[in-house]
Amino acid sequence: MAIKHRVFVDGQEGTTGLRIHEYLAQRKDIEVLRIDPERRKDAGERARLLNEADVAFLCLPDTAAREAAALVTNPTTCLIDASTAHRTAVGWVFGMPELAPGQRDLLRAAKRISNPGCHSSAFILLLRPLIDAGLVPSNLPVSATSITGYSGGGKKMIEQYEAGGDARLNAPRPYGLTLGHKHVPEMTAHTGLSVKPVFQPIVGSFLKGLAVSVPLHLSQLKAGTTPEALHAALVKRYVGERFIRVMPLRDPDTLEKEGGFFDVQACNDTNCVDIFVFASDSQTILMARLDNLGKGASGAAVQTMNVHLGLDEGLGL
Repeated sequence: MAIKHRVFVDGQEGTTGLRIHEYLAQRKDIEVLRIDPERRKDAGERARLLNEADVAFLCLPDTAAREAAALVTNPTTCLIDASTAHRTAVGWVFGMPELAPGQRDLLRAAKRISNPGCHSSAFILLLRPLIDAGLVPSNLPVSATSITGYSGGGKKMIEQYEAGGDARLNAPRPYGLTLGHKHVPEMTAHTGLSVKPVFQPIVGSFLKGLAVSVPLHLSQLKAGTTPEALHAALVKRYVGERFIRVMPLRDPDTLEKEGGFFDVQACNDTNCVDIFVFASDSQTILMARLDNLGKGASGAAVQTMNVHLGLDEGLGL
């Protein structure tokens, strides 16, 4: 009889935790450890389950995630933290298998893994290969815009939108106006940028789907850099990656078939990321889209768990 991997989700009632449970429910190789709802704030019971698990997902606010991590004394338990708490912390490996060559080896060996944020996943996947290739200077002041479905705001925001009655919610809602969005530190650290990007997130009146756009002036890049060179560097980095698709340069399906309109929701209900390079002779817009509840959160966490356990990376996804 095959050995089952024991998995516990601390914070199983939240948006990310519920979606992870949905992924795991179809798996015969996973034994899901569950806490009695009446004891979900019982530190002793949580500690017991965390330490019994082969893999434990932390789907908690930052402070609670740090407290949960401190409860783990079993050296064989692997924590995958979906909060922001440990994404740039020493001793934690960033849970993005496609980040760089060798990242999967780090994830297999790690017992402390931080799951990327949704906005930052798209941003990092766009820029890291171009910075590594020397095409985008690491000290370049970069800006980015992200439009996302309201599910990224969690239960309260979902309830707010689905309740209706507020006409303001029909229009896009820019936020993060203090320029201190919680994803910016990981966006900086894991791309290799030395200057914090100016980041403008926007919530739209749709459930899920996310697209990050990064505009660049070719004159500010490595001398002689063309849109073709940017596109080729992305293709080279992601060749063979099952969940990342680099679309054709100046994607005809977007520009012609869709009349120039970009479908933010086209990756919904998948674990895929679509990457685009749109360009003129002097400027380019890099774009990446994903499901903010899938590859932007729960799907990424399950993918990383599969890598850590030495399983097929797409199992259950």
